[in-house]
Amino acid sequence: MLQGPQAEGPWGWLPLTSGRWVEPVVAGSQVASAFYDTALLLVVKNFYNQTNSTALSQVLEDAQQKAVSNFYIIYNLVLGLSPLVSAYGLSKLGDKVHRKIPICVSLLGYLGSKSVLLLLILLDWPIEVMYGAAAFNGLTGGFTTFWAGIMALGSLGSSESRRSLRLIIIEMVYGLAGFLGSIASGYLFVGFSYHFREGTVLVSCSIACYAFCFLYSAFVLTVPKPAASCPDKDKSVEEAGSQLPGHTGGAESTQPSESSSQTPVTPSKLIIIMLFVAAILYDLAVVGAMNVLPLFLIREPLSWNAVEIGHGNAAGYMIFITSFLGVLVFSKCFKDITMIMIGVVSFSAGILIMAFVQWTFLFYIARAVMLFALIPLPTIRSMLSKHVEGSSYGKVFFLLQLSLVITGVVTSTAYNKIYQSTLNWYSGFCFVLSFLAGCLSLLPLR
Repeated sequence: MLQGPQAEGPWGWLPLTSGRWVEPVVAGSQVASAFYDTALLLVVKNFYNQTNSTALSQVLEDAQQKAVSNFYIIYNLVLGLSPLVSAYGLSKLGDKVHRKIPICVSLLGYLGSKSVLLLLILLDWPIEVMYGAAAFNGLTGGFTTFWAGIMALGSLGSSESRRSLRLIIIEMVYGLAGFLGSIASGYLFVGFSYHFREGTVLVSCSIACYAFCFLYSAFVLTVPKPAASCPDKDKSVEEAGSQLPGHTGGAESTQPSESSSQTPVTPSKLIIIMLFVAAILYDLAVVGAMNVLPLFLIREPLSWNAVEIGHGNAAGYMIFITSFLGVLVFSKCFKDITMIMIGVVSFSAGILIMAFVQWTFLFYIARAVMLFALIPLPTIRSMLSKHVEGSSYGKVFFLLQLSLVITGVVTSTAYNKIYQSTLNWYSGFCFVLSFLAGCLSLLPLR
């Protein structure tokens, strides 16, 4: 049942009623995801390591890299394409019936798919069963539906002036939980290997976290009514539109004069399209680089183990905290469009450094340069929300998330193939491509 208007704390974004907090679901699911991602990578690595154990050392490493890369190509394809069957329907149910439907159904899918990895470890199933687990995850909505539902709830409970901050706070909780989960994941993977099979405890903890998230979402989480908007809605749209001067010609062009026969819908649609293009190009850069980064870390010259991988993943999650602090400060000085550009430049510079990483310390320098890399996407979502009605948030965020997922699937496949082709002469080539894609994403924002 829908509740009354959401009470906000002194900062305007913190709900005073605990049942309206979506953060526990975000935090729990991300800890679970961090556990699962580390476990899956190391289980797959160990599987192909045993399969190719008779080969010479260098040949083994190259064969293992290609085998793991091929596994992730198929796995990510299945994981990315299967939500196309059900995600739109679930998001529409979220808009028309109840906001919690996309979140709860997706969490059930997470529970089932992650349980397959536990059974694989315990029963020595072939690694190919994980393709079926990915399909089940996608058919129940997957991350596409889950995150669109989370963003819709976050947007509903915040005013337009506070929305960028509200969404980046959700992203910060997501990142902080991922940081803690990644730090713990390596130790949990190897710490109990003398008593249990490697990965058993880690995957079990992941399943327990998803179970908590589902129970909280189903029985505790409530849905707020939309927060009160600004007195003059058209003024808000005008101000948001003026942040894309290259396409609107300033605030004057987004709001027609009284004698004009044009309506303000057309420039809003143009802004929405350009925001979608910018988000897709930026996501292409990020997803492509992050897909090959785990393979890059387990290969020479770094050759990281489980604990080092956990620390490296944790370093990546630190950008959620630094990006939140960036929005907290920048939102007082800059427009949304400027904050997006700062984030894009931060990521592009960091990933260019990553292309030349030969030592562990240089990896952490590259991660440090990416400190504002999270700002673009939640800020783009915030800008989009200012051009649509609250009843359409689920649909719009779903369409954006679906665009990003399709981009991610295509990018993942392409980057993995490029990585295999460039493995022996320049393993950092994919990071250079991501740098170029990040620079391109600035063009629609001008």
